[in-house]
Amino acid sequence: MAKHHVTTTVNGDPVEYLCESEQTLLDCLRDELDLVGAKEGCSSGDCGACSVLLDGRLVCSCLVLGVEAEGRSVETIEGMAQGDELHPLQRKFLEHAALQCGICTPGILVAAKALLAKNPDPTETQVRYWLAGNLCRCTGYDKIVRAVMDAAAEMRGA
Repeated sequence: MAKHHVTTTVNGDPVEYLCESEQTLLDCLRDELDLVGAKEGCSSGDCGACSVLLDGRLVCSCLVLGVEAEGRSVETIEGMAQGDELHPLQRKFLEHAALQCGICTPGILVAAKALLAKNPDPTETQVRYWLAGNLCRCTGYDKIVRAVMDAAAEMRGA
């Protein structure tokens, strides 16, 4: 079977990879580009562990084909920090102990970043609604929501 040559931008850097027609973006990120932050939880778009931004839009990378990234921009958890400086969301997740096993954490952080880009001053209800597509089996959601709200306040300068 012929492989497809894909040229895209991942976390601001131009990249190229070869993939099969049926290979998901998640598999391409993990297997072809060694970006293993996005996790495979369900392979059906139900858990959010594989969440990435595709042209700024939150998507489950297990539901997107790798060839669909051609000419587009992909943002993953690996691109969230700036060098050694953590993104405010990452810092607040640590401060609020809003993580445990880590399977869901990258997807939740990417989803929260997308929310705050769209709505820098969300209510608790809006945060809970936005993150409803991300399942966590360890922490519950209170610490996660508090961390997102705290990061939003910091990012607004409140």
